[in-house]
Amino acid sequence: MKKALVIAAALLMLPTTASAQEVFGGVYAHAVGTRLSLGSSRESGADFQLGYRGGNIIRGTGLQPYAFAQVNTNGDTSFAAAGLSWKFGDRFYVRPGIGLAVHNGSTKDFIVADRIAFGSRILFEPELGIGARINDRLTIEASLVHLSHGQVFGGQNPGIDNIGARINLKF
Repeated sequence: MKKALVIAAALLMLPTTASAQEVFGGVYAHAVGTRLSLGSSRESGADFQLGYRGGNIIRGTGLQPYAFAQVNTNGDTSFAAAGLSWKFGDRFYVRPGIGLAVHNGSTKDFIVADRIAFGSRILFEPELGIGARINDRLTIEASLVHLSHGQVFGGQNPGIDNIGARINLKF
């Protein structure tokens, strides 16, 4: 975690450019029970997220590649994800995204007493952010990050939802 903070600090000191690349970080409630996730009561704690979002891949659109890591403070499931998000709006915006994640949780297909049994090491990572621009470089978002395999990689699919807030800084 200390190494990730040093890397983030170094990225923040880079000179600004005209690109829309950004770093982001946030704090999330881990395994929040929603209708999308069935196994959430087996894990808990807070998560810290740190990531990078690239510039628009199609000029004039808000379509951006991203990658991030999310670490759980209780030693439960942590993961790294990469995908594409699409930002709609400017001062106030919505940012849906879809990616793939690799996690360190259980890959078993049946109930595990203290962990979510995801049934696969690779999971889909859909997310939704709702945000506001603070200034030209800084935005803040509330977001939901969901992990599951949608029964593509097996029959069992409990899923997990993490809800939190993140700050995005353009450079």
